[in-house]
Amino acid sequence: MPALRPRLGSSPLLRHLLVALVGGAVALAVLTAVDDFRAGQLAAMAYLGIAAAGLTVLTGLNGQLSLGHGAFMAIGAYTAALFLGDVEPAAPLAVVLLAATAVASLVGLVVGLAAARLHGPYLAGATLALAVAVPGLAIYFGDTLGGEQGLSVRVPEPPAWFADLLFFLTAVDPSRGRFVAYLSWFVLIVVLVLLANLSQSRVGRTWRAVRDHEVAAELAGISLTRARVVAFVVSAATAGLAGALMAMVVRLTAPSGFTLTLSLTLLTAVVLGGLGSLAGALIGAALLTFLPQVVTGIGSDLGLDDVQSAELAPLVYGVVMILVILLAPAGLVGTLQGWRLRRRAAAGPAAPAVPATTRTSDPTRPSDPTHPTHPTDKAGRA
Repeated sequence: MPALRPRLGSSPLLRHLLVALVGGAVALAVLTAVDDFRAGQLAAMAYLGIAAAGLTVLTGLNGQLSLGHGAFMAIGAYTAALFLGDVEPAAPLAVVLLAATAVASLVGLVVGLAAARLHGPYLAGATLALAVAVPGLAIYFGDTLGGEQGLSVRVPEPPAWFADLLFFLTAVDPSRGRFVAYLSWFVLIVVLVLLANLSQSRVGRTWRAVRDHEVAAELAGISLTRARVVAFVVSAATAGLAGALMAMVVRLTAPSGFTLTLSLTLLTAVVLGGLGSLAGALIGAALLTFLPQVVTGIGSDLGLDDVQSAELAPLVYGVVMILVILLAPAGLVGTLQGWRLRRRAAAGPAAPAVPATTRTSDPTRPSDPTHPTHPTDKAGRA
């Protein structure tokens, strides 16, 4: 282990892979232990975490504010629904996920080219219009996209090799819903590893340079348009992938599932967890997934009816958001990291190590030449 620590510290890829292996083992154990309802909630947390991670890349690392990422999730979800509808035979899941990611990437490329010319509230307004317009297209093309009723999504049976492997590891035969939960968490871990390595690569440093100071980045030879478009494409691709998983978890793709509320929910998750932090995006997705049920349960215990308990969740959302903005403006993860840095700075620098060349082999032998018992002093006096 001592020989492994320097290698992990100097190699982000190895460090991220190690964290991914630990996280995958924990996710496997938790998904195996919980019931089907909790597995569905964990699957929802996974696809929200994927979309929030993509939005973190766009907003936290590159500085582009988007209020329309729910539209890219809708594009990915409808693409998956067209592949997993009543078509026989059903397409392989790998093909479905890649197709949803590719279609969302193409749309993100077009939108990113236009968004690269916009800044601040103009960019937010343009993405807001996208979030409002895309669900309307499903109604306009109702014959193909199902209109208000939407398209039903048929999740295929788990592959035989996966069922055998899972039974060997956990002694449990997976149902379709639980298989989607396992798949969602596997995709989440892969996406987080890829985005974490990308954020620490030259591309990630370019994004941060454009975010922090556009003029200095341009003087350094960085193409602002290229950096912004690449960030938008990566973010849209992850949102489309999350939308495909959402379609399989919910098993229905309808315009009512991709309203403006979804886009604001993703932005809320990013702000709560911390802008620019992938771990913060995952924490924000967890809060948005499990907080409503906790609040509803507390409302029921206080004697409120079902409607009042359900309406209590948005109120708590707002209160939590205000508290985070006031008390932790950098988000939960950002504030924790800042506290650790301040604590480390207050502790002071570590004492420098004594070079080996200045040490004497005999601990009883003085090293000061002016000491009366030092050999040099004796020779001089002699």
